[in-house]
Amino acid sequence: MLPLLQPVLLVTLVWGVWKVFHRYVVRSPLDNIPGPEPSSFWLGSLNDIFHRHAWTFHDRIMQEYGPVSKVRTVLGTQSLYVYDPKALNHIILKDQYIYDEPGWFLEWHRMIFGPTLIATTGDHHRKQRKLLNAIFSIARMRNTAPIFYDVAHRLKKAISTELKDGPEEMNLIEWFSRAALELAGRGGVAYSFDALEPNSPNSDFGMTVKQYSPTTIALHFWRTLSPYASWYIPRRVRLFLGKWIPHKDIRKIQMIAEQISAQSKKIYEHRMAAFARGDEVAVREISEGRDVLSYIIRAGLASEEERLPKEETMAHMSGLILGATDTTSNALARTFQLLAENPDVQDKMRAELLQASPDGEDIPYDQLVHLPYLDAVCRETLRLYPPIGLLAREAREDIMLPVDEPVHGLDGTVINEVFVPKHTTILLSVRACNRNPLIWGEDAAEWKPERWLNPLPKSLNDARVPGVYANQMTFLGGDRACLGFKFSQLEMKVVLDVLLRAFRFQPAHDHKDIYWNSAGISYPTIGRTSDKLALPIKIEAIEN
Repeated sequence: MLPLLQPVLLVTLVWGVWKVFHRYVVRSPLDNIPGPEPSSFWLGSLNDIFHRHAWTFHDRIMQEYGPVSKVRTVLGTQSLYVYDPKALNHIILKDQYIYDEPGWFLEWHRMIFGPTLIATTGDHHRKQRKLLNAIFSIARMRNTAPIFYDVAHRLKKAISTELKDGPEEMNLIEWFSRAALELAGRGGVAYSFDALEPNSPNSDFGMTVKQYSPTTIALHFWRTLSPYASWYIPRRVRLFLGKWIPHKDIRKIQMIAEQISAQSKKIYEHRMAAFARGDEVAVREISEGRDVLSYIIRAGLASEEERLPKEETMAHMSGLILGATDTTSNALARTFQLLAENPDVQDKMRAELLQASPDGEDIPYDQLVHLPYLDAVCRETLRLYPPIGLLAREAREDIMLPVDEPVHGLDGTVINEVFVPKHTTILLSVRACNRNPLIWGEDAAEWKPERWLNPLPKSLNDARVPGVYANQMTFLGGDRACLGFKFSQLEMKVVLDVLLRAFRFQPAHDHKDIYWNSAGISYPTIGRTSDKLALPIKIEAIEN
């Protein structure tokens, strides 16, 4: 072991010395870009950017440095922090094949889940998107709506059971985690986790999935080392070490990954076994290809070229379970918190839903998705509070980056195009773009659903924000856009419809200090110091 360790340590030492030398001796084109001074010699601003209390740092960048600035990370490495719409358009759309996911991001997700969609690049990624894109079409969403309504009614029933003695204070993040898991299972892979049933073995699995993001933010520095771990340490050794390394977050992330992968394997093997024995339901599901797993299996049966290995199929399932459970549950929780704090908005939305279906029947898909006030509340919540607030890209070659808002260099020059050296990391601030007062107006930081019922600012239309949804960056754009954004939207609207008809939501007793933590996917706790995910809301049944 020692002979192997010595060259690894030597390479690491040489790399560190080179980085310090390069930082302080060799001039960089980014030296002239303004930005905050690093808080650490070794890590730069890394802990300021990737920390559960990072909101203050990100707001400071917006207020003091503008849409394009510079931040330093490990050993003074210079990165760009960007939310300028023209720059984003080039990064996300026009030059998207030059700006790709950082190597550590890809390798981390390959290590955790395998070759899932967010862990691949190039032709492999494009082939995966082509295969999966059809699953999230409007036609398929229309067929999925009744499934979502069934899950939402089960959620309503479960909550009603808790209210048999009157109004109760309930942890909504726990209930929405269970509901989002069941929605992802039923709508995504045609599998019921029974997450909403009392004493179900999977009732806690949704909260396990939600621990992924808080744990990864605590491991950000270690995530950047993941390529080296995959190069030098065999997978079996990594799995063994993960259980014994005295680092609680490393052990925790391995436990979470193993549980998600085990569920994916269980679902896959159950479906394949049922299909092999000619089970009528399994054969029909696969022949129709209505869910992710069935569609992948059907495509593989129809064409050898489209067939995916078992490992890759299960990786896609794990990615769906994680993404659909974590992001949607947080978006729902945030929406209901805002409705509890703004009863006039809640009443107005409830009135719109009751008018759309006075008899209490489920609202048809085409009518539901076009309800103006419901849509306005969803759009505004996702704009101001995107579940994923920060993304990263890496320049694969030297390139010029045009900007809308000129950058004022440290030497006083005005910069209309920023030279981006090869291997530069670019941090894309989804949150800052969605709150940019230069394009959204002076009230950009306010939650105002009514803004969507009036003409949007000309500055917003002129900015041409490269997102796939509602002139915002919440679901990104280009070849890395979220495939399931229609899936997520439908989940939100169905759950809002069913629960707002049945219950009234109010702030918790004594207005508990609900704090949303910055992470890969933001999450709520009571106060700034608690590690427990919680969003207490008072719920009261509405008499028919």
